Amino acid sequence: MLTAKVTSKGQLTIPKEVRDKLGIKTGEILRFEEKEGVFFLTKSLKKSPFDPWVGKLKSSPEKNTDALIDRLRGET
Repeated sequence: MLTAKVTSKGQLTIPKEVRDKLGIKTGEILRFEEKEGVFFLTKSLKKSPFDPWVGKLKSSPEKNTDALIDRLRGET
């Protein structure tokens, strides 16, 4: 059985064996789920490949997607 000690700040170090088995890398999000008094630890879903693009068009002069698509296609 593997154990981990909780610090005064509520942090804990996940044992290497568990990190390796779950494929947990630095900065990844973990999810704690409770079912009938038992907690399960799982990796959160991976980010979408589109996440880096979210908000990139805020500086666009067009205020709707139709106008933006027309401009990008060169339509008048």
